[in-house]
Amino acid sequence: MFVAAKLLAFLTQPLAWVALLLLTALTCLHKWPAWSRRLGWSALILLLTLGWEPLPDTLLRRLEAQYPALNAQTNLTPYAGVVVLGGALESAYVWTTPGQSALNDAAERMTEVLPLLRQQPGLRVLFTGGEGELLGGDLPEAERARRFFMTQGVKPGQLLLESASRTTFENAVLSKTVVGVDATRPWLLVTSAWHMPRAMASFQKAGWHVTAYPVDFRAGKHTPWSQYNLDGGVKKWKTALHEYVGLLAYRLSGRV
Repeated sequence: MFVAAKLLAFLTQPLAWVALLLLTALTCLHKWPAWSRRLGWSALILLLTLGWEPLPDTLLRRLEAQYPALNAQTNLTPYAGVVVLGGALESAYVWTTPGQSALNDAAERMTEVLPLLRQQPGLRVLFTGGEGELLGGDLPEAERARRFFMTQGVKPGQLLLESASRTTFENAVLSKTVVGVDATRPWLLVTSAWHMPRAMASFQKAGWHVTAYPVDFRAGKHTPWSQYNLDGGVKKWKTALHEYVGLLAYRLSGRV
């Protein structure tokens, strides 16, 4: 399942479609030059369209709207702790500077936990995430998370780690087996807002009593029609397509 998910992730990359169109155009160049030109123009139009951000933002906004952000003054007393999903840490090979953490675009999954701990110091932090790379390194994501939280002053006894999961489904199932975790008690679930629908469905299916605490919002409430960024647009398309395909796959397989 993990390998299939990685292959699926490749197919949801819009630039892979552009490359496929160009490759097909080159293949047709001698035998079918007219089709080659059409495919080449199609690749160019697709590439340029990918940078227009209102389109992927519309898809992301539908995901993010399902679980709005909680009020900052939410009473945290009833909660046993915070479940933090992996995905916010750079690959192991980037972690080369001693004493420093390397976070990616989803850094809020990690950083937004810290204000919660200041508000309610008794909360426990359960980080769930093994090695998300197809060919794993020698520094698992859970260990990278431990280093990050330790540098931020989180006490060792306050931190729980689940280091075997590689998918959202495994996050939900394997986290229940961590010593000291009672999934029947209320927990806050922290992950990116666009990923929250699949995460909540997975954890609830696994029997967790969780409340969504979405972070890392990407689309906002409104995107100006003039917003164009080829690099940013491609990233948003990749995120949206990956999540919608992931939701469909989870539903078809009965995981949510």
